[in-house]
Amino acid sequence: MSDTRSVLPYGSWPSPIEADDAARGDALLEWVGFLGDDVCWTEVLPEEDGRSGLMRRTAEGVEEVLPSGWDVRTRVIEYGGRPWLALSGRAADGLVFTHGPDQRLHRWRPGSDPVPLSPPGAWPGELRYADFAVHGDEIWCLRETVADDTARTARRHLVAIPLDGGAAEDPSRVRELAATHHFMTGPRIEPGGDRVAWLGWDHPDMPWDTTRLMVAAVLPDGTLGTPAVRMGGEGEAVTQADWATDGSGTLYAVSDPDGWWNVHAVDRDGGTRSLCPRPEEFGEALWRIGLRWCLPLLDGTLAVIHGVGERRLGILGADGALTDFDDPATEWHFAATDGRRIAAVASSPGRRRTVVLADPADGSVRTVRAPSSEGRSLPSDAPDPDADGAAPDARTPAPYAYATTPYRRTYRGDDGEPVHVHVYPPHHPEFTGPGDELPPYLVLAHGGPTSRSHLVLNQEISYFTSRGIGVVDVQYGGSTGYGRAYRERLRHRWGLTDVQDCATAARGLIAEGLADPDRIAIRGGSAGGWTAVASIAAEPGLYRAAAVYYPVLDPASWREETHDFESRYLDGLIGPWPDTADRYAHQSPLREADRIRTPFVLLQGLDDTVCPPAQAERLLQRIDPDTVPYRCLTFEGEGHGFRRSATVAASLRAELRLYADALGFTPAAASSCSPS
Repeated sequence: MSDTRSVLPYGSWPSPIEADDAARGDALLEWVGFLGDDVCWTEVLPEEDGRSGLMRRTAEGVEEVLPSGWDVRTRVIEYGGRPWLALSGRAADGLVFTHGPDQRLHRWRPGSDPVPLSPPGAWPGELRYADFAVHGDEIWCLRETVADDTARTARRHLVAIPLDGGAAEDPSRVRELAATHHFMTGPRIEPGGDRVAWLGWDHPDMPWDTTRLMVAAVLPDGTLGTPAVRMGGEGEAVTQADWATDGSGTLYAVSDPDGWWNVHAVDRDGGTRSLCPRPEEFGEALWRIGLRWCLPLLDGTLAVIHGVGERRLGILGADGALTDFDDPATEWHFAATDGRRIAAVASSPGRRRTVVLADPADGSVRTVRAPSSEGRSLPSDAPDPDADGAAPDARTPAPYAYATTPYRRTYRGDDGEPVHVHVYPPHHPEFTGPGDELPPYLVLAHGGPTSRSHLVLNQEISYFTSRGIGVVDVQYGGSTGYGRAYRERLRHRWGLTDVQDCATAARGLIAEGLADPDRIAIRGGSAGGWTAVASIAAEPGLYRAAAVYYPVLDPASWREETHDFESRYLDGLIGPWPDTADRYAHQSPLREADRIRTPFVLLQGLDDTVCPPAQAERLLQRIDPDTVPYRCLTFEGEGHGFRRSATVAASLRAELRLYADALGFTPAAASSCSPS
């Protein structure tokens, strides 16, 4: 069959996916759970200043659970955590949640307004709550107390808060249960209420380095006995723990004593055994308090999320047999269970983020909240456009027709180490590039750096690929999803391994004849912003442009400027301070900033406590604007990771303008293409 597409230079293809569409079209769906029979989730609402609404699906469509205006979000460890919990299996009992602006714990009952359960802090946001459990007439949870808005100093306790609201005016009614470590997760209470478990770790460790699984008896007066370590320790990170539902006293722990996060059973006497030992991950880095990947079900099986570089949903039987759901989703997040069914956010290369309900009884996976069309929920009777392989029709949102088909690739660096990447080729259903022209490519460095990105349908990436600009998303050494050894390739080598791996990916594409060697750019945010700046300093002949979002740049000062959770992160990424001060100077992207000649755009939120604006300012102080063309856009009210659609759209437009100038193409006019 001949290709009847029109020929236009790469980068100049007209696309219906505008910056505003990319900013609002891919809903941020998180923190799934059950309220009675209803599946609920939090959803970021970009048009309402990034407020997180608690949503559910009804016969009439998607609606908010709470009265309008409530923001279901916690700022615990700045990256947040599980912010709400249903009080029982009955919807009539309502739920508890943390409200974003004041961070107080509230209770809501159907038909009434939420009322506070926790006392106010000395200032809004001083006291923060997350990861809840019900014990009798109390809510047990993690409480974080921060000294000021920078969150550079913080203390954490497991606390008990009465459900009758008495502590809202009388702080003495909040009971402190435990404070075993500087950082902790919320409590997991054994069925029957006899014991409670939690995870803890201390500086300089991060939760993917070393954590300990703690267990304590719940005494008759509601206090806790002496906590004991049941798993974890030096060089081992327990990333989740949950009790069996059968009353056996078994505690399931996701830990990595063998280098992979696998599921273990911890017996009442402290003995442990691996239930399904495999060289793959059954958990993730604990960046947010309360995440779960292993869910005990009422029939004694476990719902597990597992894989290497991707995540599938499966059922792990008592005999160790693992059976995956027959569903094309390759990423599952924010999983929750009512004991029988599993609700989660699922996505894949052919499916944007979708809230789904999986039933092990029949193997079905049903859509609860389909992806939004132009920022709005699809009506309840709309066809399901999120099914992989479904042909777009007149009601299918344009992103599906214009999305590329990504694939995985592994290149080898000069040292022979593997570098895993996701390749998103340019794609447009109506246009192709000239036969004698290779496309420009963007090298994408994800944040973290102890994190990973997902090979899924991504509206922001489609913004570029539908215009004829390829994207290679690099899972550089240090990324999660490939075992501890791959994570620790970055240990003490941040600014080196990540930079080398991004260059390996770019040169791999060039060697395969897929990318124009003279039109390579790099983009990244947070830790990815560090990698982007370090890359244009280290590889001035490779990269022709860079987009830098809210970066870390000066590691020595960042230690003192960032929030408590990450204030010792650099001990593992670079080395202990001040013993390795020379490394801090050598590996900083600022070291050779005066060598930068690559045009760039820098995008920074002014309320960022993770990577404060001072980091970006130090770069600009070292750049001669007469030598290096750059733009710096700052945004009031934005923190670490932009939440407002106007901010995201302005940033993408600035990026496209930069790439057009630096990579030599003329973007199509915004109105030159519309969805068919």
